[in-house]
Amino acid sequence: MTNHQNIQERMANNEDDLYIISQTPEQPDLKIHPFLENPRVVIAPKNHPLVGKKNVPIEALNGEQFIMREPGSGTRQAIQSLFDQHNVEVKVRLELGSNEAIKQAIAGGLGISVLSVHTIISEGTTGEFAILDVEQFPIERHWYVANLAGKQLSVVADTFLKYLLEESHAMAQKLLPDIQLATSIPVENVENSDTKLALLGKQ
Repeated sequence: MTNHQNIQERMANNEDDLYIISQTPEQPDLKIHPFLENPRVVIAPKNHPLVGKKNVPIEALNGEQFIMREPGSGTRQAIQSLFDQHNVEVKVRLELGSNEAIKQAIAGGLGISVLSVHTIISEGTTGEFAILDVEQFPIERHWYVANLAGKQLSVVADTFLKYLLEESHAMAQKLLPDIQLATSIPVENVENSDTKLALLGKQ
C-alpha cells in the first residue's frame, strides 16, 4: 500500500502485475477498469459541534483542525482541489501516511478529515466517528484496477482481475448497499486518454 505518486513510479518501472487505485494516472499505456464506487466523506469525532447538523455549508470548515494524508496522495489532491474551488482554508494539524493512522487521530480528538466510506464501513456511525453532512460531499470517486497495456498477465493475475470485475457487484452490495456501482461506467470507454481525464475530473 502506498500513495498515488509512488504507484506511478512503480508503474513506470513495471514492478507489479495489477494496481488498485483511486485516481487514474496520466499514463496512456494503461488498461483501466472501474469496479467500485469510493465516495469521500467528512469524518469527525462523535462529539464534534457539527455532528447532527444538516446541509452544513462547506465554508463552515474554514479554520477547522484537519488531518491530511501526506503530499502526493490522490485523496489529498482531491480534497485540496475542492477546498480551493470554494475558498476554504483549513488548519492542517497532522499529515499522516495511512488512513488507519488518520482514523486513530480522529478518534483521539485531534481533528477531522476526509476519508473513503470504505475505510470506516466497519465502524458504522455508532462507533467513534460521525459522518458530517457537509455540502459538496461526498466527493464522488471510484476504485479502479489497472495493468500495463503491453504486459502479458500471468494466469494467476488474469484470473484475479476477472474475479475482481465479476464480483464487484456483490462486493458493493455487501459493503455499501446504498451506492450505485462504478461498473455502470462502460469498461470500453476508459481505454483512451480523453475518457480517463473525464473520469478523473468526476472524482
